[in-house]
Amino acid sequence: MSSRDQLYADPAQSAPDAFAFNEAVVRVFPDMISRSVPGYDLLLSLIPLIARRAVQPHTQVYDLGCSLAAATLAARRAIQVEGVQIIAVDQSAAMVQRARDKVAEDNSAIPVEVIEGNVCELDLTNASLVIMAFTLQFIDPAKREALMRRIHHGLVPGGVLLLAEKMRHEDETTQTWLDSHHLDFKRSQGYSDLEIARKRQALETVLRADTPAQHHTRLTAVGFNTVIDVMQALNFAAMVAVKD
Repeated sequence: MSSRDQLYADPAQSAPDAFAFNEAVVRVFPDMISRSVPGYDLLLSLIPLIARRAVQPHTQVYDLGCSLAAATLAARRAIQVEGVQIIAVDQSAAMVQRARDKVAEDNSAIPVEVIEGNVCELDLTNASLVIMAFTLQFIDPAKREALMRRIHHGLVPGGVLLLAEKMRHEDETTQTWLDSHHLDFKRSQGYSDLEIARKRQALETVLRADTPAQHHTRLTAVGFNTVIDVMQALNFAAMVAVKD
C-alpha cells in the first residue's frame, strides 16, 4: 500500500533537487499521481475500453514508461484474445522492481514482462497497442519524433497508440486559466502552496510539455493518418493514433 505524498511538505527542507523517479517517489507514487493529475482515474478507466478493441490476437502490447504498472494491469484485465504478451518498460530501477511485485500480485492470465530500459532504444515489434501515459513529457524533445516513428513502425496495421500527456498552450489566457485551476485542483487534494511550489520547482527542468498541435503534427508526420482526442481534464489530455 502506498504512503501519502508529503515529499515536499517539510518547511525546513532546502531547495528541492530535480525530480526523479527514485525510491522516495515510488513509495508515494499512486497517491502523488492521483492527487496531482486531474483525470487520471478516468484515463485508467478508458484503457480497458481501448484495449478490448485494439488488441489483436498473437500480438504484443507495450506500456512505455510503465511506472507501477497501473496502465499495464488495466489493459491486462481487459484483453480477451489469444497469444498476447504485455511488455512494460521503465527506466527507473525502483519503479521496475515494484511494478514486478504489482504484476505478480495480479491474477490475470495474460503474461507480462516488466523490463528496465530506455524506451527510446526499445525495439518494438508486432504491437497492436502501445500505451504512453505521461512519459513523453520527460523525454528529450529532440528525441520525441524518432520515438513516435519507431512506435508507428512497430505497430501492426490497425494498431493503436494511446498517448496521455500534460499539455501547454500557446495562448497565454488559456494557459493561465488552466494553470490556476490545476493549482486549485491540487489544493483541493490537500497539497499546501509550499508543496505545490516545491514540486513545480523540482519538475521545471525535467518535464517539458508540448502543445496539442505539436502532438498532432508529430504523429501525422511519422505516418499516423488518424489522430483522435479522447480526453481532457484541465491541462492533461489523451489521444489515440491509429495505424491505417
